[in-house]
Amino acid sequence: MIIETSGLRKSFRSRAGRETKTVEAVRGVDLSVAEGEIFGFLGPNGAGKTTTLRMLATLLEPDGGSAVIAGADLRKDPGEVRRRIGYVAQGGSTWDESTGREELVLHARMYGIGKADAQRRAAEALDTFELSEYADRRCKTYSGGQRRRVDIALGIIHSPKVVFLDEPTTGLDPQSRAHMWGEVRKLREMGMTVFLTTHYLDEADALCDRLAIMDHGQIVAEGTPADLKQEVLGDVVSVNVPREVARAADLFDNADYVRKLETTEQSLRLYVEDGASAIPHVLRTLDAEGVSIEGIELHRPSLDDVFLAKTGRSLRES
Repeated sequence: MIIETSGLRKSFRSRAGRETKTVEAVRGVDLSVAEGEIFGFLGPNGAGKTTTLRMLATLLEPDGGSAVIAGADLRKDPGEVRRRIGYVAQGGSTWDESTGREELVLHARMYGIGKADAQRRAAEALDTFELSEYADRRCKTYSGGQRRRVDIALGIIHSPKVVFLDEPTTGLDPQSRAHMWGEVRKLREMGMTVFLTTHYLDEADALCDRLAIMDHGQIVAEGTPADLKQEVLGDVVSVNVPREVARAADLFDNADYVRKLETTEQSLRLYVEDGASAIPHVLRTLDAEGVSIEGIELHRPSLDDVFLAKTGRSLRES
């Protein structure tokens, strides 16, 4: 495994008035990431996802546990870990007034790479990420997608074994997002292991070989997208009853065809073996009790269903 953690922990102290309390942000995380895979890291806001990522990227020191990344011990030798990884922050790192080429050469030089080699690497990165045409323009003239590609090029200019991508497509339009997916796959083709966080479940499903879901500072699920979806058995019937969720839920508590029932603020989610045959029963039951329905949908289990089952909330709601 190129990333392996055991019992990784991090706490913060917060003050409310005169009281100081300790908040456990990460509560014993065990992770294993195989070399050459794209690994997705999902979690609702406040789950500890960003804290974990920042620890793995050597930006925060863990309070406890252990981690080995690309053969280097995170706690004993963070400097060596730093040399073996790339990190692309969500906010980006380019300066408006510099050109893409200047940024890349400077970044390479900061890693101790000689001037000629830095210039060669910059040219190769610009070509790889289809930026050669814009190489000598100021970064402030780039589109969001172009700027994000420069960010990724900066993160891999020193040929790391692992690259951490924090929300790589946030803020991009659909076309730029699709293009960025290709760039992420390109990193894997170049022999790198990719560890990414994302709020887009379609992105995680399309890109990730495996993924982990984090909630309340702990890993609550880990596996391939297909395996995780198989854990949510049967079809899902979603019924939109925004004003009567509690009353509607009571009607299906003992229904023999409902394997599992979950609620959100506005809807019921009924897990059934055969959704097509269950829908008529659902409609008749609600109609007989005078429950107003604003919509009903049938779908196969998705990553959002997995997320809801593991955390009790939809990623979109978090």
